[in-house]
Amino acid sequence: MVDFSGVDPDRVEPLYEQVAEVLRAAIKAGEVQPGYRLPSESGIVQASGVSRLTARRAVQLLVSEGLVTVVQGRGTFVKK
Repeated sequence: MVDFSGVDPDRVEPLYEQVAEVLRAAIKAGEVQPGYRLPSESGIVQASGVSRLTARRAVQLLVSEGLVTVVQGRGTFVKK
């Protein structure tokens, strides 16, 4: 499971960028392998304490960077 303890609402950086950075770091460090299904939006909300919109924006940022892909009805997966 990805550790979201570094997400801090008191930091200057927007929360969605903080959540994206946690996920990005886990991907780049090899903590999550290609094909791994990331937590759902609700899972990110529960683990990090952010809103659903914030979780969605974080995932969209990773999609735009080409790190993950969203499969409708299945989840968000780390790209190979």
